[in-house]
Amino acid sequence: MNAIKKIFFLLLLLSFVPANVLAAQISVSFDRNPVSLNESFQIIFTANDAPNKDPDFTPLEQDFEILGQSQSSNSSWINGQSSRTIQWTLNVMAKHSGSLIVPEVKFGDDVSQPTPILVTEATVNKAVDTDDDLFLEVEATPESPYVQSQVLFSVRLYRRVDITQAALNEPELGDAVIEKLGDDSNYNTQINGVNYLVTERKYAIFPQKSGSVSIKPLVLTAEVVANSRPDFNGFFSSRMTRTKKVLSKAVTLEVKPVPATFTGQHWLSAEQLVLKEEWSGDNQQMKVGEPLTRTLTLLAKGTTVGQLPELNAGKTDEQLKTYPDQPVLREQKKPDGLIAFREEKIAVIPSKAGFYKLPAIEIPWFNSQSQKMEIAKIPETTITALEAAGILPDMAVPVAQATAQQQQKVEQATPIINQPQQQNIWLWVSVFLGLGWLATLIYFLVKRPAKKPVVEKSEREIRLEDSVKSLKKACADNNAVAAKDALLAWGRQKSGAASLGAIAAESDARLRDEILHLNQVLYGKGVEQWQGKKLFQAFVENKAREKIAVTDDDKLEPLYRL
Repeated sequence: MNAIKKIFFLLLLLSFVPANVLAAQISVSFDRNPVSLNESFQIIFTANDAPNKDPDFTPLEQDFEILGQSQSSNSSWINGQSSRTIQWTLNVMAKHSGSLIVPEVKFGDDVSQPTPILVTEATVNKAVDTDDDLFLEVEATPESPYVQSQVLFSVRLYRRVDITQAALNEPELGDAVIEKLGDDSNYNTQINGVNYLVTERKYAIFPQKSGSVSIKPLVLTAEVVANSRPDFNGFFSSRMTRTKKVLSKAVTLEVKPVPATFTGQHWLSAEQLVLKEEWSGDNQQMKVGEPLTRTLTLLAKGTTVGQLPELNAGKTDEQLKTYPDQPVLREQKKPDGLIAFREEKIAVIPSKAGFYKLPAIEIPWFNSQSQKMEIAKIPETTITALEAAGILPDMAVPVAQATAQQQQKVEQATPIINQPQQQNIWLWVSVFLGLGWLATLIYFLVKRPAKKPVVEKSEREIRLEDSVKSLKKACADNNAVAAKDALLAWGRQKSGAASLGAIAAESDARLRDEILHLNQVLYGKGVEQWQGKKLFQAFVENKAREKIAVTDDDKLEPLYRL
């Protein structure tokens, strides 16, 4: 009877849980977007848990032809928590062009959200010879980018024959950063009524100098299956192949310099950009001596992580101590481009009660989609620091005065007794302290360590110190060329690094950013007054440098683990 009551009570509790809490979340994505009318593509439904029932894909048949489907699942256990994802992948082809909507699909009581996809008109007059059974197509978007802006470079291999081996070289472009985006995608298409199997590969290219530049033709070398013939009295067959080499066309980019309308100090071009901050606690109720962590995050689409600027650059009140951690830098490669991520954590500790202001953070950037300058901003932040008792200074003064007055009244009301006895006590305390001081002095005189022998420095150490002195002077004089020479001299002596890029690759994130900025100032198109203070500060704080890095106070080390 008790078991029945427990089950009934459990069912009663579940009846009060909202339906959307128990429902599986189902997202919809595509292997590429937009697509052509005569191309197949994939619609991917992903559930974060097992849905109520199997999906009903019938609503898709109004606008899409379903060519095939598959299902997969993945389970993981992280930090004591299990998670499971289930995917349904549909290979489809659109029935007409336009901005189509993948309608909601029901998985029993669970439902996916409607998702748009753009289907362009089919290409009927493609400038290719349909007698070719194997050819390459390359495309760059845009062909007139701004310097350091993202160019999506697509390579498509069209074939209507079987191949056993194939080798394709990577795109080449001087003074550019080139990143491959994700895995290759495969689909079917038609060109002038001829069916082809297409393998598509995408790259993100970031030209580093303005002017006319050319991406060299790509070369594909493939073993094409010609025919099959029986061998060994018909029991086996051998495949005849022939080697074929295919070239793509060259692509010319007209790279534009930084526009005159951009007034920011550091050039940053992106398609989208988001700047935000978070606090580990209430910054309006901070306690003196107790840290809070401020997290600054910059997320940008269509740029490299090396282009993202430093976020925590403003000065703060001397009574407000700040201890920044090393920045976290990440890049994510999506089919439609690169996404760069920079995160900075700063431990903030007030040493005195009061009100403090953190300066506003402004990141000027160029929107490559709207072709306009924008500013991402975190407004000026006011924080409040309280005494340990939870009061501000203007409240503490009256309280302290009242406490002193009460203490004075108590002293006046208390009769003075046993004065000779108190004097004797203080006499013995003084004698005891004097003996302790004398014993301590004798101990240090006896145990004083002998002078350490002077160790002569090697010639390499002397050259390293000289290069550091040269770097310090160059940074103090804001001399970018001298700073570069000093860094190169130091890098050659320290690890054999012969370029600024090699030194940056061996450095921590902050020093790497400053070296890359120095390189940009030296070799960039625009004229910029370089300030060397940040570079030398990052240099001496670089933990990877033995005997050169400045050792922080041991009491501050836990702050870097917040």
